[in-house]
Amino acid sequence: MSSDDSALAPAIRRQEERLHRDPGSLAFAQLADLYRKAGRMREAIALCRNGLVGYPHYTTARLILAKALAAEGELAQALAEARAILELSPRDVQCHRLTAEIHRRLGRIDDAVAHLETAVRLDPGDRESRSLLGLLRATTTPAGEASGLQRALADDTFATVAFGTLCLEQGCVEEAAQAFTRVLRKDPDNREARERLETVLHARQRRKG
Repeated sequence: MSSDDSALAPAIRRQEERLHRDPGSLAFAQLADLYRKAGRMREAIALCRNGLVGYPHYTTARLILAKALAAEGELAQALAEARAILELSPRDVQCHRLTAEIHRRLGRIDDAVAHLETAVRLDPGDRESRSLLGLLRATTTPAGEASGLQRALADDTFATVAFGTLCLEQGCVEEAAQAFTRVLRKDPDNREARERLETVLHARQRRKG
């Protein structure tokens, strides 16, 4: 049993007992989310899919399903679930954030930006989405304010995975992100650029503490 699973075990047990007493209840979603948080993604996915047969418009359960699918790397299926949610609830901020993450991981930077912009518009206090926008948007620093690295990045010659990796190794997280996103705007299927961009975002998160 993982440490996360152990910490959540009492809550999981209570929800399992509750669902056992009333198999047709909406408690399946709470249990599925606990499974997801405990790293038990396959169980979360199966439970959501079974529950959604009876409650196809239960967007909370569908969002949990989409998150679990994304965590398992099943991005196309996760995106399909997220789109189904947005058809029913176009102002669902959590779903816009998740959809942005999925598009980003697929290398579709401009689609990710569009959903982050929607999330920020719906929730102006969403600092994380606003911060991500600053990294992913295609912006150019005015020449007089640009650093040497930023001036180099303005030249397509340096918009490469190798240059982005060099920036990352030097601790220049924003410049690395700019290099990788420029590569992905040209070639969304560039797997190395996608993976390195995720590495940048994890490094940024660790730096923020």
